[in-house]
Amino acid sequence: MNLQFTTKPRALLALAVASALLTGCANPHGLHPHNSLLDANSLQAKASLSGAHFSAANWPKTEWWQGFNDPQLNRLIADAMTSSPDLQVVNAQADKANAQVIAAEAERYPDVDLNAGITRSRVAKVDDPLLQGKSYSTLRTANIGMSYTFDLWGGKKDAAEAALGQARASELDRQASQLTLAVNVTRAWNNLNLAWSNAELAKQNADRSSGIAKIQQQYVSAGLTSDYQYKQALSQQKTAEATLTEAKQNVTDAGIQLSTLIGKGPDYWHQLKAAKMDVPIAATLPGNIPAELLGRRPDVVAARWRVEAASKQIAATKTEFYPNINLVAEAGTRSLLGDAFFGAPSRFFNVGPSLSLPIFDAGKRRADLAESDANYDLAVAQYNKLLIGSLGNISDTITQLQSIQDQLAQQQSANQLIHSAWDDLNREYTAGLRPYLDVLTIQNQLIESDQKLVALQAQQINLAVVLIEDLGGGFQNTDTSVKG
Repeated sequence: MNLQFTTKPRALLALAVASALLTGCANPHGLHPHNSLLDANSLQAKASLSGAHFSAANWPKTEWWQGFNDPQLNRLIADAMTSSPDLQVVNAQADKANAQVIAAEAERYPDVDLNAGITRSRVAKVDDPLLQGKSYSTLRTANIGMSYTFDLWGGKKDAAEAALGQARASELDRQASQLTLAVNVTRAWNNLNLAWSNAELAKQNADRSSGIAKIQQQYVSAGLTSDYQYKQALSQQKTAEATLTEAKQNVTDAGIQLSTLIGKGPDYWHQLKAAKMDVPIAATLPGNIPAELLGRRPDVVAARWRVEAASKQIAATKTEFYPNINLVAEAGTRSLLGDAFFGAPSRFFNVGPSLSLPIFDAGKRRADLAESDANYDLAVAQYNKLLIGSLGNISDTITQLQSIQDQLAQQQSANQLIHSAWDDLNREYTAGLRPYLDVLTIQNQLIESDQKLVALQAQQINLAVVLIEDLGGGFQNTDTSVKG
């Protein structure tokens, strides 16, 4: 009876302790992400794109820049792809992400180590069981060890898949950066051509102003006009020369910016010559926007992979709350005598499985899971933002392109008229039939018209390039495991 009486409280105490420990174990209860992915088809854009013309075959080609029919541009982009430091940075980041995949995958397998050593020692008296000391020994060891943590809940597999998702996103970042680089080079080349055009217009205006000043000087010498009109014409000439000097500096600035972007020295642009680029794309869109946009833009697909990676990381983090089994094994030989090194008495082995269960960690695992949830919410928010922005940019760019086409037609007509008016006026002024004030008025209109025309032409090319980038620049997602 006494034995039963003393055993029962002990059993109850053990049960109570076990229950308390299990109840107090770290757990993920109440932690979960909050954001959700947008459905691209839910984004309404029909009204914004109502004026656009659609074509099923109007997605950009991979080497879309060749559509500008400019051999110099083709060479510039080829040089940029091999020399740009920005692209080198992205390539290194992609290589780093691929290495992390290998490291994460390796965590799923056992670690096996081979060790061997030999130690010569002299035993002190206090360490000698015989209390003699002064003895020498040589310890020879060789062993192979193995450690393995079982993946009972698939956490390591999830972590490897998360790393793989990040690597795929980094590879897509590489392609997105190549697209961005090609776009930036094209726009920088366009800006250099615009600077050259403005410099040529400034030179033409300086020549006109110089000719007018000479005519005014002749009129003054002949007593046909007052001196102040000659001074006014001379002032106009100096202003035109200052404008020409500024335009030449703008050419230099644009050339250096292009050279730096490509990854070359500042003199690289001097080998280039002004070129007229064709506009390769009209204000026309593919007929399946926004449905196919998700698989056509590398940055959107990359963002989707990051969402998948964040989801896998949540699953991996949750497994840290569960019990797990570790196994450590070792076998080898250890001997003080060389001839007995491989003998049976020198051999040894040990195997040690162990069970781990998280009980108390001051909230560390819950904090890790909360961080993983937040990373998922961040990835989803960035994806949604990119998706909305992509469709908005396309709508904005296509309407701007349509407007630019109309403006160009109107400006070309106006430019022809003002040039015709200038030719007529110049003949009459040279013959002394028109006052200088008329010349000054028409000249200012001519300058403004010419500059506006070349600016609109450059803007049309820039918008065409932007639209190509918005449509993915010829990228196609060949991995169907993740769609945008």
